[in-house]
Order: sequence, then structure tokens, then C-alpha cells
Amino acid sequence: MSGRFVRSSKYRHVFGRPTKKEQCYDNIRISKNAWDTNLVKANPHYISVTWEASGGGSFAVIPINEKGRLPDQLPLFRGHTAVVLDIDWNPFNDSLIASGSDDGKAFIWKVPEGFTLRTEGEEPADVAPVAKLVGHSRKVGHVLFNPAAENILATSSGDYTVKIWDVESGAPRLTLKHTDIVQSLSWSANGSLLVTTSRDKKLRIWDVRQEKAAHVVPGHTGAKNSRVTWMGEHDRIATTGFSRMSDRQLGLWDIRDPKEPMGGFEMLDSISGVCMPFWDDSTQCLYLAGKGDGNIRYFEYAQDKFEFLSEYKSADPQRGVAFLPKRGINTHENEVMRAFKTVNDSYIEPISFIVPRRAEVFQDDIYPPVAGSKPAMSSREWFDGKEGLPAKIDLGSIYAGEEPTEIPAEYQSASKVPASPRQRSPVKQETESAKEAPKPSPSFRGPPPSMKEQTSSIANLASKFADKDEAGSDDGDEDTSSFEEVSKPVDRSERNASKTEDKSEGAVLLKGLGASFVPLAPATPVPAPAAPPSQSTSAQPKPTTSPSAAPASSSSASANPPIQSYLQEIKSLLEKQNLTMSAQSDKITQLSAEVDTLKTTLGSQPSGNSRGQVETEKDERIRMLERELEKLRA
Repeated sequence: MSGRFVRSSKYRHVFGRPTKKEQCYDNIRISKNAWDTNLVKANPHYISVTWEASGGGSFAVIPINEKGRLPDQLPLFRGHTAVVLDIDWNPFNDSLIASGSDDGKAFIWKVPEGFTLRTEGEEPADVAPVAKLVGHSRKVGHVLFNPAAENILATSSGDYTVKIWDVESGAPRLTLKHTDIVQSLSWSANGSLLVTTSRDKKLRIWDVRQEKAAHVVPGHTGAKNSRVTWMGEHDRIATTGFSRMSDRQLGLWDIRDPKEPMGGFEMLDSISGVCMPFWDDSTQCLYLAGKGDGNIRYFEYAQDKFEFLSEYKSADPQRGVAFLPKRGINTHENEVMRAFKTVNDSYIEPISFIVPRRAEVFQDDIYPPVAGSKPAMSSREWFDGKEGLPAKIDLGSIYAGEEPTEIPAEYQSASKVPASPRQRSPVKQETESAKEAPKPSPSFRGPPPSMKEQTSSIANLASKFADKDEAGSDDGDEDTSSFEEVSKPVDRSERNASKTEDKSEGAVLLKGLGASFVPLAPATPVPAPAAPPSQSTSAQPKPTTSPSAAPASSSSASANPPIQSYLQEIKSLLEKQNLTMSAQSDKITQLSAEVDTLKTTLGSQPSGNSRGQVETEKDERIRMLERELEKLRA
């Protein structure tokens, strides 16, 4: 185990826990359409799934608490004249859902109050749409609500366009034109940007309200579908796709320079199913669920790369997967994520991802604030150009059974790592540098530095001090003002007290060294930096009419805290140098004594072959010690 390093992470031991068949959602007829979507979507109250039905398209809505075997006859959401291809829940209203169909229309539905599947002896009544969005000329393959603005919906179609709808008015307001069928789309956290992948193997990042593509770059080169997800509040996106050799790949992109993925594409495996990415912004984890296999990998995003955590493995393959919003998870069981996977197109199995801990209290370190259910702006404000993040909620209030406590949208999770250092404004930098005072040098730890290092460090410090004084004098010549700032003169008693204190500190230091302290010979003096002359030169004020200006300015220069701190640094370095040189002189004395001893021993050895061998070894040892002595003396 020596040499191995394990990265620290709160989510390193997260594991996936399957659910017993009795607690799954059984007796479901999932659509067998070949269109590439997730088939199932979930929110804290309902699960929706595209339904295999004749005579038009439909989908089913299942209350999340009604588990087990479902009735044979269910109330379906009917209205489309062709198969339903995609569905999506409104993030700010858990009873509103949008659907896209092969008939070229997108519908908005509302779940009735008190909706249930278990009706006693009554014929289940189907649900009709509350709004119809008509504008595409071909099938609507994807529908996706804006995560920050209310009632803003994006739909992609086989007519190579993505339309942005105002659901309240029922009209398309913006159109994003592509050159091929869109395979996947995802909004940024503030709802102002949209990223899409299409069949032409291009990755596009859209400034939606300008109806222009800010970037169009090559994506995955494989012939199969690729997926994309925006990584929450980061300016990063993650894509999954295939290489030319049909290997599944994972890519991380910087939206400011997306010419190629950061660090290249990472190969996952050679399975043929499409990989569905899901991003959790609170834990900074990415979940990858493959179609046709039963595994779900999860990675943690740190330092601009994905760190593999673990993998949930199952023998039951999945065609569709949905992840529950974080405000619906079970915090009492330390659940950080919950997935719903379709199994054999006949039932839906929940999978809980849990952090194993024994504590029975709320674990606030693994539950940072998450997105709430209140939008940051209305649809009208969004079309007018407003940007913002929706308010977050504290999961601790939900753990305690209280109303969710809102947290300002500007909150940044402690687990987040900034993707790249952003350049600060020069005005702010100058203000901060003016406020920062020079800090004293840290205490010395480790082996003592060599003489060359000590001499160079003192020379650098002296030159730095001289440059600072010259710059200060230049600034003093340039900054002329009609008002002269005269500092308060330093009291003589305070000055004498400080001198006495310095002397007492030196005496204590020498006393603590004791007999081990050997003073240096006068032949090797240490040159002191020319600090006092430059100080007096830089502190000399301009001649003015006031006779007391010169002594006042000199006293202010003597009380200047930065200069005193530099002098204190030089003083401490000189003391350390004296200690180092005394230690080296002791070492020289010790080595000289050892050389003399070896020479004496060499002269008293017996004759013969053994003596010649010993002489050779002793000679080598003497030469080595003499070389070491020469180095130390140099």
C-alpha cells in the first residue's frame, strides 16, 4: 500500500441501493418507440412515463407514493394523434407537464388535484391538455423547460429548428435554426444560454435571445447519438457520445473556448448503447446511465476534471432513466440522489444513492442548498433580457419537517471548485494591495539554508527595500497637493521604551542560546543593507513655508510600519545567519578532529595485505572528508 494516494471526498463511498420488487412501480406498459429520449421523468410528487397505446399517443402520470402493482386500467393523458416522444415537468409547478409528439405539436397538461390511480369501481377518466403549442412542421422530439424563468419552454423538431415558447401566450417567440436533427439540448443555470448536439456531429452554444450560435464546434465523431448537459452554475458542459471506432466517450468543455474538450475525450467502454448524463449541481457529481446495460457510473467534478467515484451495477438493463430533483430526496437516510430506471418495459425501479454514515442528525456537509421551486423571473422579464438564478432552499428545514427556508441565489456551495481564475478589475486590485500590509516572514522550519542562499536572500531583500524607497520618493515628487498631511510626532518615551524592549529581546535570545552560541570571527562580516540612507532620502519632504514640516515628516518616516517590518525581517535573517554559521563552524571542527583521528589510526595499523586494504579505505575516507571541509570553508 506504500505510495498510494486516496483523494479525499465526502462522496467517495456513495453506493446505489436497489428497491425490492414489491416497492417498485409494476404493471406498466412503456412505449417501445425507437426515438432516443429518457422515456421517464420525475418530480417530488409524480413520475411520468411514455405509454404504449393504440389510437394515438399518450403518457401516464403515477403519484410517487403509489407503489406496488398498478391497476390494469389507468387514467392516461391523451390528446396527441401520434406517439409521444418526450415529456418534461415544470421546475416551478409540480402539476404542470409538457409533451412533444410525432404529430408535430407540443401540449401543456395539468395534473388534477387529488389525482390517484386507484379508483374504486369507477371508470378512470383520461386527462386533456390545457394548452397546445403549434408551430413545428415535423415531429417534436424534445421538450425542456427553462430552469430560471417561469413558463419558458424549448422544443426541438425534425424541421431542424429549436423554438422558444411563451407558454402563457402559446406562441413561439424565438427560433434557433440548425442544419440537421437535434439530438439533445440543455439550458444554462440562469436560463440565458442553450447548448445543443445534432446529427451533423456539431456542438452549438446559443445566445438564445439573440437567436445566434455563439460557438459551433465539432463534437463526438461517432455515427450514433450524442448527449449534452450543462453543469449547473459552472461555465462548463459535459457531453457523451461515440468515437469513430464506436467507443463510448465523455467530454468536458469550456464554453469560453470550446474548440476541443478539456484534456481530450475520455473513453468509457465499448458498449453500443447511448450514455445518458445527469448533473447534480449541489454535490458536483455527474451520473452516467447507459441504455441497454444496467450500470450507472458517477463521477465527481474537481479541478477541471471528472474523478471516478464508483459504479452501480445491475443485471437488469434499462431503456430510460430519470433523476429526482434534490428537494425530493430522503435526507433522513443520507440519500444524496434518487434515480428511476425502467426494467423490461414493464416496471420502474427506484435506486437510492446513499452516503454511508451512522449519525442520526442532519448532515449539513453533504447537503448544500439546492434549487427551490420559485422562479427568478417571469417570462416577460426573461424576453426583456433579465438574467438571474432562482432562490435556493435549505434541506435542513425539510429534514426538520418545516417549510423550506430560502437562501439568496448568490450563495455558492463550499464544495464547488472555481473552474478557472477570473481576472479581477484593476481598480479592485489596487485597492486591495493598498490595504494589505507586509506580513513578517514565517518562522523557519526544516534544515538550515546554506550560506549562498542566506546571502542571496539578504541581497534580494535589500534591493527590494531600495526599489521601494526609490518608488516612494518618485511618488512623493509626483503627488503634489495643496494640503500637506503632517503625522503626529512620536513620543520620546515610547521610542525609548521600544529601544529598551529590542535590547531585552536580544539579551534573552543570547541567554537562550547558551554555550552552543559561537560568535563569528571579525574576518567574515555580513554586509548590512543600505536601508537608513535610502530611508532618510525617501522621507525627505519638499521645502515648504512651515518650519516644523521637516521634523514632522522625518518622525512620520520613522514610524512608517512597512519600513519597520522590513528592518525587522533583515534583523531576523541576520540572527538566523549567525546561528547557521556557528553550526557550520562546529561541524568543521568536528570533521577536522575526525580526519586527525583517522590519520593517527592509519599510522598504527599492522603490515600486510589487510593493512593495505585498510589504508585504501582510510585514504578514501580522508579525501572525502577533506572535500567536505573545503566546501564548508568556501
